[in-house]
Amino acid sequence: MPTALVAAALLGLARMASAQTAFYDAPESLLAGAPGTLVRQEPMDGAPLGASTYRVLYRSTGLNGRPIFVSGVVIVPQGASPPGGRPIVAWAHPTSGIVPRCAPSLAIFLFQQIQGLRSMISNGFVVAATDYPGLGTPGPHPYLVGESEGRAVIDIVRAARSLPRVGEGKDFTVWGHSQGGQAALFAGMMANAYAPELRLLGVAAAAPATDLAKLMSDDINSIGGKNITAMTLWSWHRVYGAAIDNVVDPRAMPAIDRLAQECIEGPFDLIVRQRTGRPLEQYFLTVQDPTKAEPWRSLLQQNSTDVLSPEIPIFLAQGTNDQIIQPAVTQTYMDKLCKAGSKVRMVMLPGIGHARAAQASTMAAVNWMTDRFAGKTPPDDCVR
Repeated sequence: MPTALVAAALLGLARMASAQTAFYDAPESLLAGAPGTLVRQEPMDGAPLGASTYRVLYRSTGLNGRPIFVSGVVIVPQGASPPGGRPIVAWAHPTSGIVPRCAPSLAIFLFQQIQGLRSMISNGFVVAATDYPGLGTPGPHPYLVGESEGRAVIDIVRAARSLPRVGEGKDFTVWGHSQGGQAALFAGMMANAYAPELRLLGVAAAAPATDLAKLMSDDINSIGGKNITAMTLWSWHRVYGAAIDNVVDPRAMPAIDRLAQECIEGPFDLIVRQRTGRPLEQYFLTVQDPTKAEPWRSLLQQNSTDVLSPEIPIFLAQGTNDQIIQPAVTQTYMDKLCKAGSKVRMVMLPGIGHARAAQASTMAAVNWMTDRFAGKTPPDDCVR
């Protein structure tokens, strides 16, 4: 079959997989309940090593402090839960899109997208993978909104504990890539206050989005950077009520609206998005630097990562060829963590770009998390 037809067929499969069902729609009457409690669950097939998989709908907390529904997937290894419950790894996914049909729980290649899944299952870990608010469930998705992501990550850990053969263990780690790296770090920032009944043993992040203003300004002239900026502006216009017409050329809005409707599941989707975003090369912003224009400046600062409590160890992985998250930005964040007293393991990945950062660091991250569950002393690459 010609390459173009194969690509078209794959895209068709992705679209078929993105067909939503009534599972994601629940009446507001079911919102009553504590964050992290299950609303419903249904079995899924296809997980490696015979693991049981559940698509879940659970309660979380929205940006306005009100209860919301969030969807996701929980994968449970075979066999009975050990005494004290199973360890749980919360997987925080990279950018998949910003509209409900782009939820990873709807993706045809879901199990391939969770980096290290097979190793984590073989180690006996439960893997809890949130979609984030507004993906699967009604939008808009608060894209790169750290507090929203962090709560969803923690609450699916809570929800997982009520599923069969998980047990009521308190220990968990978080592992995320790109947007998911930001989500993982925000979960780490808020875990002690938001979920004091749980015990966060470590946070692992590959190519995390940390300094959002630097991310936006560094990438604004690249096609990928324009894509990310367009998605952020589109989402925050709806989530925060920030006036998008203050910074965007009206001639760019048709392309931005089309980009907002496209999902990212594989490399072919990125090619499609490049074509969709091509008009932004001609018309895009009306300001030279949106990171200095309010309210965008304050919102970018608000959603940039801060330090974690020093007792929570951190694993960072960064590709040296990353054109989206510059290595110097991750290094600066590491330095900030070190000054705050954190124990940080930093893995630099020579020749690796942004898309492969999690894949290239998977075994190092899984081994690091395994050691955290085993109670071993965390490694520390900080210069004291």
